[in-house]
Amino acid sequence: MTGFRDNLATLLEAVADALSALDPDRTALVHGERAVTWAQFDDRAARLAGTLAARGVGPGDRVGIALHNSPEYLETLFAALKLRAVPVNVNYRYREAELAQVVDLTDLRALVADATVAGTAAAVAAARPGLRAVVVVGDEGGRSGHEGRLVAYEEAVAAAPHPRQPRSPDDRVLMLTGGTTGLPKGVEWDCAGVCGVVSSAYGRAGRPVPADPAGVVADAVVAAREGSAPVVLPASPLVHGTGFFSSVGNLLRGGRVVTLPQRSLDPAALWTAVQRHRVDELVIVGDAFAVPLLGELDRAAAAGTPYDLRSLRRIVSSGVRWSPETKRRLLRAGRFTLQDSIAATEGGPFGVSLCGPDSDSVDSRFALPPNARVVAPDGADVVPGSGQVGVLASTGNLPLGYLDDPVATAAVFRTIDGVRYAVPGDAATVEADGTLTLLGRGSGVVNTGGEKVFAEEVEQALVDCPGVAEAVVVGVPDDRWGSLVTALVVPEPGARLREEPLAAAVGQRLAGYKRPRRVRIVPGIERTVSGKIDRRWAAEQARRLTTGPEPAQN
Repeated sequence: MTGFRDNLATLLEAVADALSALDPDRTALVHGERAVTWAQFDDRAARLAGTLAARGVGPGDRVGIALHNSPEYLETLFAALKLRAVPVNVNYRYREAELAQVVDLTDLRALVADATVAGTAAAVAAARPGLRAVVVVGDEGGRSGHEGRLVAYEEAVAAAPHPRQPRSPDDRVLMLTGGTTGLPKGVEWDCAGVCGVVSSAYGRAGRPVPADPAGVVADAVVAAREGSAPVVLPASPLVHGTGFFSSVGNLLRGGRVVTLPQRSLDPAALWTAVQRHRVDELVIVGDAFAVPLLGELDRAAAAGTPYDLRSLRRIVSSGVRWSPETKRRLLRAGRFTLQDSIAATEGGPFGVSLCGPDSDSVDSRFALPPNARVVAPDGADVVPGSGQVGVLASTGNLPLGYLDDPVATAAVFRTIDGVRYAVPGDAATVEADGTLTLLGRGSGVVNTGGEKVFAEEVEQALVDCPGVAEAVVVGVPDDRWGSLVTALVVPEPGARLREEPLAAAVGQRLAGYKRPRRVRIVPGIERTVSGKIDRRWAAEQARRLTTGPEPAQN
């Protein structure tokens, strides 16, 4: 890896010191009407670290963060790293059994959680003495009948600050990613690897990657003095890699992170924040966010009160569907770049699609970045235009592997031609022009009558049909065919869809065996906290909705 390598907390401390010396009131974090200066960011994190240390949390211990996007999320991340502890992203929607699973899987020593999780966290902690500290953010604080087990966040950040200490680029960050079985997997990164990933923030700004930590600080100071320090709004959850990496990279550049107080997507609040805070980079979750955001832009324009989006230069999404038509509509609303990436917690990018500022620059193709390739089962590169199916592989800045799972680590992190790659299982072909056709991950394959159908390929064919807003494809168990290709389809507002024509349209575009045997129109599709389709929910819905006689198989 080229560029700087250091501990993230040590880098953030150095940036905070330099920017606070330049301007004591310089803002690092914004949340609604709240503004947190760089000096306050560092001080509050140090005091939270002091509280955690007083409760026995130290180097190598894991600290869970079950919070909505907020300054407290980033302060907790900073605090854990200050202690040389390991921050862990935890889904704030978990029920007791799910949270207990995560605590056991990761051996959490502390948990900083939203007030809505307080009762669940207290119940889990009561049965696990190893969970030494539970800090609660929100009005409930450490009360609500759980005195002694919980401590209020504002009390925690009033403690004596933990002193700074030497740290290592080898200190860890643990990122949980959803597994197909429902049990999350822990992906271990070191700080050096995270530095490599977030250094892409410099390239997006057209600046060279600093060679060392001193260069990181110098660049942040220059950006502050020039007025070019970036402002990012992660609308996607910080528990998701895209929001996490974007925010950390932005902070290292001396920028500002804007988060929204609303607990779910509020398009009007988001665009108001973009306009008010002169946001220049917005992180979203594909069509799931872009479609309602476009609806609000249309409403405001029709009302004669359009939003001022002149500051916005880039909109970023990763790992979820972002349709070409939605991109075109966004680019008709402003002049910015749309960055759509194929990536995973395990590494990437595996593919990149850049378009803008003009709407006619949009297409549905992804290009292979220099760090990626598509490999056949024998490890050779797939020949462009051959139609051969391979899997995406990415090298460069990679995690260390899966937590306590050497078998899974060896399966996904492979050495090919003497180089270590992440190969999480996303299937693709390479067209004659070198662009990618994505087929989906092995866990999203429906085996029907001995034929393999990639769910994402069928989903893309469905969302390309007029009037279709979203689609998810799953396999429903069938005695004769093994699984039947089954689609749940969400119509666009005002659209009237019929099931058989949708299935027929897919059959005209794809091989007959890929045509959905059953299509059901549904009002919406549930998603995980990271914005990805909840395929376990979809499979259950499909089984419940699809009853009746067995359809013919073509």
